Amino acid sequence: MELKGKVVVVTGAGSGMGRQLALELAKRGSKVALVDFRAETLKETADLVAGLKGVSSSHVLDVTDSAGVAKLPAAIKKALGEPDVLINNAGIIQPFVKVNELPMKDALHVMNVNFTGPLMLTKAFLPGLLTRPEAHILNVSSMGAYAPVPGQSVYGASKAAIKLFTEGLRSELLNTKVGVTVVFPGAINTNIAQNSGMATFGAGADAGSIKMSQPDAAAKLMVDAIVNNKPRLVIGSDAKMLDFLSRLNPVYAAKVIYKQMASLLK
Repeated sequence: MELKGKVVVVTGAGSGMGRQLALELAKRGSKVALVDFRAETLKETADLVAGLKGVSSSHVLDVTDSAGVAKLPAAIKKALGEPDVLINNAGIIQPFVKVNELPMKDALHVMNVNFTGPLMLTKAFLPGLLTRPEAHILNVSSMGAYAPVPGQSVYGASKAAIKLFTEGLRSELLNTKVGVTVVFPGAINTNIAQNSGMATFGAGADAGSIKMSQPDAAAKLMVDAIVNNKPRLVIGSDAKMLDFLSRLNPVYAAKVIYKQMASLLK
């Protein structure tokens, strides 16, 4: 899929991976619809896109707001033209606590942001995408979808839901011109912890040993996956290793993860 001139919607565009995706798309000549619930960081991203002589529009939106999501396709069409690509990138982690200690309001919030939001956005944009000469949906899951992390059980469940939803969606759209990609990033050097309402991510003794991928490199891989209509993308040596290990021996893989991450539990 050629991205030059295409209208690409990026959620979570105010910072982290979403910002890097917006910048990578701008470099390739896409018109980028920036979506985030923080107006101030959204403006920062828009300014960076403008610095690359890119074209963008900004849309302040909480992805759990069903009424706002329903209005978004028309707002983007008015600002930039009919959307061609949807990237469901916005997501949060949960506090590092066991299920028994996780308040239901926090559990439901994680599920709403990470799964219900992308589901609503997909349903809002898919009718229009199906009318385009070529289109694409990219959903960001996580290595947590297949590698259980203690203290992130609900987060993992939300990303596992995105995984199967995306795979099912791709099957449903095989005979259309809408491609579908699911992405499994490992540890990425972004501010997801702060944006999730957590004071610190990686406060445990072993956290510093976790090798993180850089968001600009990860963004390039994601955009390449759209261009090449790649169904599945695993990013980072940690995600690739655990993808292999979880298939080979899931019980052993879970024990390896526990040993590395248990110190993060409160």
